[in-house]
Amino acid sequence: MTPKLSRTILATSDPETLAAEILRALKYRVGKDTTVATPYDWLTASINVVRDRVIDQWIRSTKEAYDEKEKRVYYLSLEFLIGRLMRDAFSNIGLWDDMRVALKSLGVEIDVVAGLEPDAALGNGGLGRLAACFMESMATVDIPAHGYGIRYQNGMFRQEISDGWQVELPENWLDHGNPWEFERRERSFEVGYGGHVESVTSKDGRLEKHVWKPVERVLAVAYDTPVVGWRGTRVNTLRLWSSMAIDPILLDAFNAGDHIGALRESNKAEALSRVLYPADSTAAGQELRLRQEYFFSTASLQDITQRHLSQFGDLLSLPDQAAIHLNDTHPAVAVAELMRLFMDEHGVDFDQAWDATKRTFAYTNHTLLPEALESWPVALFDRLLPRHLQIIYAINAQVLLEARSSGHFSDEQISRISLIQEGGERRVRMGNLAFVGSHSINGVSALHTELMKETVFADLHQLYPDRINNKTNGITPRRWLIQSNPGLTGIVRDAIGDKFLDDVEELTALDKFAGDAAFREQFAAVKRANKERLANYVSGRLGVKVDPSALFDIQIKRIHEYKRQLLNIIEAVALYDQIRSHPERDWMPRVKFFGGKAAPSYHNAKLIIKLANDVAKVINRDPSVRGLLKMVFVPNYNVSLAEIMMPAADLSEQISTAGMEASGTGNMKFGLNGALTIGTLDGANVEMKEHVGDENIFIFGLTANQVAERRANGYNPRAVIDASPDLSQALSMISTGVFSPDDPNRYRDLLGGLYEGDWFMVAADFDAYAATQREVDKVWSDSPDWYARAVRNVARMGWFSSDRTIRQYAKEIWNVAQ
Repeated sequence: MTPKLSRTILATSDPETLAAEILRALKYRVGKDTTVATPYDWLTASINVVRDRVIDQWIRSTKEAYDEKEKRVYYLSLEFLIGRLMRDAFSNIGLWDDMRVALKSLGVEIDVVAGLEPDAALGNGGLGRLAACFMESMATVDIPAHGYGIRYQNGMFRQEISDGWQVELPENWLDHGNPWEFERRERSFEVGYGGHVESVTSKDGRLEKHVWKPVERVLAVAYDTPVVGWRGTRVNTLRLWSSMAIDPILLDAFNAGDHIGALRESNKAEALSRVLYPADSTAAGQELRLRQEYFFSTASLQDITQRHLSQFGDLLSLPDQAAIHLNDTHPAVAVAELMRLFMDEHGVDFDQAWDATKRTFAYTNHTLLPEALESWPVALFDRLLPRHLQIIYAINAQVLLEARSSGHFSDEQISRISLIQEGGERRVRMGNLAFVGSHSINGVSALHTELMKETVFADLHQLYPDRINNKTNGITPRRWLIQSNPGLTGIVRDAIGDKFLDDVEELTALDKFAGDAAFREQFAAVKRANKERLANYVSGRLGVKVDPSALFDIQIKRIHEYKRQLLNIIEAVALYDQIRSHPERDWMPRVKFFGGKAAPSYHNAKLIIKLANDVAKVINRDPSVRGLLKMVFVPNYNVSLAEIMMPAADLSEQISTAGMEASGTGNMKFGLNGALTIGTLDGANVEMKEHVGDENIFIFGLTANQVAERRANGYNPRAVIDASPDLSQALSMISTGVFSPDDPNRYRDLLGGLYEGDWFMVAADFDAYAATQREVDKVWSDSPDWYARAVRNVARMGWFSSDRTIRQYAKEIWNVAQ
């Protein structure tokens, strides 16, 4: 048997050798010499030098998987928020320091060229970043895996702020090419849409098979990116699909003078992989979204089944050799597509196909919001994917008959189990399809998993009680500690040695240093340096001066009402009013940072961004505040910006309405970098509290059960607001135009929702939140106590590693050897 891959550093080269290779790559791959080379040329040449070493291990990893007939994991995700790859790969392969010296000898600063690498615009938020962490961890813990997604040409928009408003611009991340990727034109698959389904019968009239005849076809072309595990243990593949027309130009139309119309098929095809999450507020946007989801799902499944057949010959053995994981409902159509491939392309009967499909798929649910559990109008589904709709109806019949025959379900429950939502416009429920088509359905925190059983999937859980399980999310410590916070990594290594580099749970050895005054001073110095870096960034980018000695209070995440940036802003207004009214009090200097993007069609989220900027403009210019409070909205939040902001945070805002955040991973990244958390008992905050200890986290507000009770029992937010002088005053200031003198009524509708319904419990939690913020001030004023708590957060965050999460997936869901 071939020995497993070496778990040592993949490549070692002295800086002199690397410098020579960089010059060679600059000359023969980029086509430049040093006299005319641009910083981008040095970036490309440096990546190519390290990429060569990565490729060697990539090929060995792939060959081992074939030779050993290892079971593979296939991770299907509409998002992979991978961020910059240069530092990640260089560090994981053990060449970052030597490459720094090599480039320095050539007159080039590695940090300068690394900063030029664009963030791959392949994701929106936590879902995509989790997928990226999982891919890195699968390589690190030696699991053969492929990630599958879409190679968006523009991806998630680039956010700019104009007069306080979000402006969406294309994210042209591929302008300078992507030296990490390899086009695999030979791995191209046809993707069909529309048309009709023909039934093929035998001579005696028996139905033999169905044949789908699409009227539209496009090509999905593979682009592969190597994903390097820690110390080069394994290199896996991220395969992204790019769309192109089968006939790129209609030559007859071109020759007839219709030069624009001749490209319409090409433009239509390329739209599939142009933008992440087209606005679905229009029928055209909904159609494009469904087309995207089927596009990458079928291309991935065709690739998986072709690979399996070439090696094993028998498609029914697929569940034994492949674990296909659905990252949320976006790839749920893959359930119907795999059934189609089994039955229509390979002649497998329905029962066998359904059994194999369920044993192959697993599904992670990421949300309890009903609107986020995708559903598609039956008419749209029928027009685009007529054969798949037939298969979904057949699956639905089997599931509903099973429920009915059990005798345990009412008509109402059976209606909720159905894959087809009846009443009003009939819709295909993709969450239900993913659930019934998978042998495992997991939540991403202990609380979220229990709420899944009680809410969105209560009836399906009753029908299939053994399927739902929990796998609390994690983050890769390589990206979120070792690479993004080298100062903290350095003092931790000096204190406890290097074991935590390979097993982050060894950080527990740091716990005893919380009481060490000398270590706390080192810790505070590292934090100060990180805060100065963020302060310099904000000054250079926005012209806002902030004091690094102030408490840095940071909330960075997608802008959404349930994440309650609005609660944070209102409390800032209340604090501003208190500072002006009581200048004699001993206020702690604080800078509130915000960052995040609002979906282009999400009006209230965009209004919250405008409010944050309006409030910041007034507070930051008011001399009566004396610099004790500042607010900053940092535009275009992405992975690279997170790598600057998270190490600089003193306080992490994790204040979602209890019961609405599935897990969160930003909370883990902040904690690992020594920030204290202020948050509700929501998502993974619950488990963080258990691990870091009650005294090292600031918890406030209603619990998930209390939120549900309030909603069910006639909650009256107006009475709550009237009973809170600070809240009433803050809302009055906002609604009467103190922060929007150009349009005093700008925020009346936004705040009116707090008085009339307050679904997200902003008013209900305000007083508790404000009181807890004053408790934060007290602890912050006692520097030794604050930093002792911060050290304990770092020491106790090891359990939240994505390595631990992936090992649980491998053992308990995928049945993959490690």
